[in-house]
Amino acid sequence: MKRKPKLKLIWTLIGLALALLHLMPLYIAVTVAFKKTTDLSSRWQFPSYLYWDHFKDAIATGHLLRAFGNSLILTVATATLLVLVGSVTAYPLARIKTRLSRSLMNVILGVMMIPTLSIIVPLYSMMQQFQAINTYWGIILVLTTFNLPLCIFLYANFINTIPKELDEAAKVDGCGSYRLFYQIILPQLKPVTAAVIILKGLKVWNDYEFPLYFMQKPQNQTITLAISHFFSDTSSYFGSASAAALMAVVPVVIIFLALQKNFISGLSEGAVK
Repeated sequence: MKRKPKLKLIWTLIGLALALLHLMPLYIAVTVAFKKTTDLSSRWQFPSYLYWDHFKDAIATGHLLRAFGNSLILTVATATLLVLVGSVTAYPLARIKTRLSRSLMNVILGVMMIPTLSIIVPLYSMMQQFQAINTYWGIILVLTTFNLPLCIFLYANFINTIPKELDEAAKVDGCGSYRLFYQIILPQLKPVTAAVIILKGLKVWNDYEFPLYFMQKPQNQTITLAISHFFSDTSSYFGSASAAALMAVVPVVIIFLALQKNFISGLSEGAVK
């Protein structure tokens, strides 16, 4: 009995240490963003003043507002497709237990293990043939395709936790397959939907590889590409880059705080059965 409080204290200290480890880069970004360029003090030392010109420069020279708009379009469109396609695809895979459905789930798990860069050359060639380079619909389809397997996996495992008797009772009452899914099953998928939106929405928002190859025009560049432009071979604007990164983090933090309760339950029930 005496060992349990000690173990709990140890795990608490480990959790705090990991939290501080993850917060260190954010703290450094804050100190650099609010310091003058001529301030050569340690980056660990928080300034006694607040210098806002880095934020102004990031918006003016980095075209952040346009980049924010592009990232928002890609994130919202991709997250919407992932929720719709992922849930609809996972429902029959979870409910119909056959050798084919199990094989399809294994294929989906195998696709998740394919590195992105290993197929970037043939993918770029195919996108060029379809004239999908520098188009919203082209990169949205690519992002949806690469993020869909994990969404199907989470949705399928979550649907497995919903009793089949609920489906049978709805069918007895005369409920069709489409009405059964959209009116009964889909409303119960809110926790895992929140997990999908946060996990995959964050991945799309922070994605650098696909926009780098498929959104090459300046007016189509996303927030990650806009931040990378503050670094070059001859100069680096750490203050403006840190300010831009902090502004890019704000929408993600707001969405996570709004959906965190559903995110935790959806991830725990959807990932582990």
